[in-house]
Amino acid sequence: MGGMSMPSAATPPAVPSGSYVTPQGAVFPGPQREESYIENILRLNRGKMATFYMTYENNREWNAKIFKGVIEAAGRDHIVISDPSTGMRYLLLMLNLDYVTFNEQINYEYPFHGQTITQSTPLNA
Repeated sequence: MGGMSMPSAATPPAVPSGSYVTPQGAVFPGPQREESYIENILRLNRGKMATFYMTYENNREWNAKIFKGVIEAAGRDHIVISDPSTGMRYLLLMLNLDYVTFNEQINYEYPFHGQTITQSTPLNA
């Protein structure tokens, strides 16, 4: 249509997940909740030696396997470790992870009521 343009919609402001927005557009933060994920804990302990206990269902060769190595990286679905005795690097899937052990204190952070608390957990705690 000659000379007529469509009205442009304003881009809505970014609203953090869990927040409340009033009809007037005011944004109020939602309730604080703990977000402690395995990959975050592993990232805090990069460079430390750990033992990873993994389970592989429906595997005829081995159903469970243990990996020992230094934590290099961790993502939402994976862990990268290296074995200092062989130089071998492993990319492990979080899907198969049962648990992790450390032979030393670990670093652990979690948000609690708007503040971050850091703990070093003793081996025999």
